[in-house]
Parts: sequence; structure tokens; C-alpha cells
Amino acid sequence: MKPKLLLHICCAPCATEVVCRLQDEYELVGFFYNPNIHPEEEYLRRLTAAQLFGALWHVPMDTGEYEPGRFLDVARGLEHEPEGGRRCEVCFRLRLEESARRARANGCSVVATTLTIGPTKRADAVNRVGEEVCRDFGVRFLPADWKKGDGFRRSVEYSKELGLYRQEYCGCRFSMPGNRAGQSDSAAES
Repeated sequence: MKPKLLLHICCAPCATEVVCRLQDEYELVGFFYNPNIHPEEEYLRRLTAAQLFGALWHVPMDTGEYEPGRFLDVARGLEHEPEGGRRCEVCFRLRLEESARRARANGCSVVATTLTIGPTKRADAVNRVGEEVCRDFGVRFLPADWKKGDGFRRSVEYSKELGLYRQEYCGCRFSMPGNRAGQSDSAAES
């Protein structure tokens, strides 16, 4: 029997390649929890795409609450940080803590996240935070850098083939086009 893994999904495009890499070794449960996404219409587009992906690829999906105020609370004072800075780390922590909590509720012993497939997401930071919070919740974190081995490029190809919505910014109000400090114009990152 395969171990059960809760996969935190930042968006459907990022989930494609990660699910391909994990599905043979783990029984997967997708978890969409992204209170950082702004505005709510964008959140709903990404949620709908994640649910469509789950249905197409037979990945059961769990969805956390949409709590933008919770994200703003943890990001307070870090609004002017550049992408990849301390604001991103507190956002990773918020989402991965809820993922670890939800893993236990779903009977999962392992947690992973799609976050490291984004070309500007620092895998070392995501993995460090993931390991810390999962240890606190008694589940194992699966560290990875999914962008390696052409992961990001393949996620873009899968997204096009499946007709999945691809976003133009990380998700938070501070990374929106026209409001990004020090971020490249790479599309479809979460």
C-alpha cells in the first residue's frame, strides 16, 4: 500500500508536473489553501482550475477556507519586501502549517507542496519552512525542487494541453502586475 500524501496545491498549472512525479509512489490528496490570493475573483479562478485538474486527473481535492485577512495579518510590516523575501517566507509558513494540520485530518503521513516549481520560488526556503512546520505536526515533509528537470516548462505544456487557467502573478496583492518590487515577469507562479 502506498503512503498517503497531502499535496498543497498553489495552482492547477503547478500541480500538473508535480502530480506526474508523485502519483506512482503515493496515494495523493490535493489541498488548495491560498489565503494570499488577491482579489477574490482571482482566487475563485484558481480554485476552479484546481478543482478541474483534480477531476481530470482523479486526485481527490480538499479546500481550505479563503482567509485573506489571515494572510494580511502575517504579512503586516512586510508589504514592501521584494518577491522572494521575508513576506514570501511567512506566506509559505501560513500555507504549509495549514497543510500539515489538514494532512492529519485526511489521514496523510506525508506533506509536499507545488510551490517550488515556480522559477523564482526559492526551494531552500520553502523546504526549510515545510520541514519545520511538519515536524511540529508529526508528519513528514517531502522536500523537493520541482522546477529541476524541466519541471516548470513541462507544467506550462500540460496546462496548455488541458486548457487550465494560468495566472500572471504569484497571487498576493503585493505581487500583482504594476505592483511588483524586484520581480521578473515570469508568468504562472504561485
